[in-house]
Amino acid sequence: MHNKVVLIIDKRREQSVKYKKILENNEISVFTASDFADSLNLLNEFEPDLVLISDSIDFDIKKAVEQIRVLTYNFRPALVVLSKSNHIQDKIDILDAGADDFLSEPINNEEFNARIIAHIRRNLENCLSEKTMLFNAKVSYKMIKRFLNTDLIWSVLLIDIDNIEFYREIYGELAADKLLQTYSAIIKASIDKNDFLGQIGEDDFIVITSADKAEKIANYLVFAFDTVVSKFYSQSDANRGFIFMHGDDEAEDKINLVSTSIGIISNQYKKYSDVKQVISSLISTHKLAKYKTNSAYVMQRPEITAENSVETKNINKNILIAEPDEALAILLEATAKLQGYNVKIVDEFENIYNAIEQFNPAVIILDAGCRDTLKGLDICRKLKFELKNFKSDIIFTTTIHDKELVLNAGADLYLPKPYELSVMFGWIKKFYNDFNNI
Repeated sequence: MHNKVVLIIDKRREQSVKYKKILENNEISVFTASDFADSLNLLNEFEPDLVLISDSIDFDIKKAVEQIRVLTYNFRPALVVLSKSNHIQDKIDILDAGADDFLSEPINNEEFNARIIAHIRRNLENCLSEKTMLFNAKVSYKMIKRFLNTDLIWSVLLIDIDNIEFYREIYGELAADKLLQTYSAIIKASIDKNDFLGQIGEDDFIVITSADKAEKIANYLVFAFDTVVSKFYSQSDANRGFIFMHGDDEAEDKINLVSTSIGIISNQYKKYSDVKQVISSLISTHKLAKYKTNSAYVMQRPEITAENSVETKNINKNILIAEPDEALAILLEATAKLQGYNVKIVDEFENIYNAIEQFNPAVIILDAGCRDTLKGLDICRKLKFELKNFKSDIIFTTTIHDKELVLNAGADLYLPKPYELSVMFGWIKKFYNDFNNI
């Protein structure tokens, strides 16, 4: 749904009413102003798709056209002038001033209707994404603003494809575009004619709908996206569940397959006064969904807060080091402490489970162990796939350069030896921030 809006600026009441009725038969919302100064407030408030202005107003029509063009540069409506004049020079002057069309009165009602609809259609077609054929950010923000000016209870969904930048790098631009187009078609199928679908970025979609439908739409999108996503990968990548960006000689964290994250807000529980406030709240809610590793949605809920209550965030600075090379372990410990982390060293693989239970680390640096036994791999598998409530990130260091073997064991990062301390602590900071949602 795109609720089209037209502003009529005409001193003649009868003509304004006539044109208003014609346009409203096309389900167009029409606002009228008899004075040019009053019309400027309506321009700013409703950001119409088309402005219809008559030279009957008590203002020079050419200057009025020029001013409208200046004041509406950020959303640029179609601009049509009505005039009793039929002189060629008058038409040329008005068109040169910035008008899109000049209609001489009297004009046939059917022709008037067809011309206005054509201008609105053409204006909106210029605001479509070439890849998805959905409305761009300019129209999406305009629609949010229009909903703010109603008494409706609405919800807005911010829908994103996570990890698509890695997908694009591996599989190419055409494959990424096909993924975008497929998901836009899925979103389109999940809404009805009363909803709005647009974009605010290349990979970010916006849906405006009623509050009672928002969560149902999000549920469907998560299910539908996860159902089709494997078809966009090679069989080996789909079976593995993650992709590689580099070879075995480079460090790399596990890059999951693309997923969808959805943030939902509504004016049902919180009132919004402007578009910036809506977008800010929407992005904050959406970030919570992005923290999840799989497709997910997060919905804004009613906020219940005790008076004078303060939320305290606990930051986990604990790092557990399981490194058989004593000299390297001491070097890691000293460097980590200098950077403000709490550190515990485990000298035997058998002691790691007790250390985790007692120390509760945010990040574990785990070595593979000797080439013959690779005890570190077995421990990694058990921690990630068997130990309940295990949340720590594992940086797996090894002289066995086999990235797939390590990441399939559940490690969050493959770091081949030898490595530089700056590389190690760059990754520690990343996982520390992710673990603590910083």
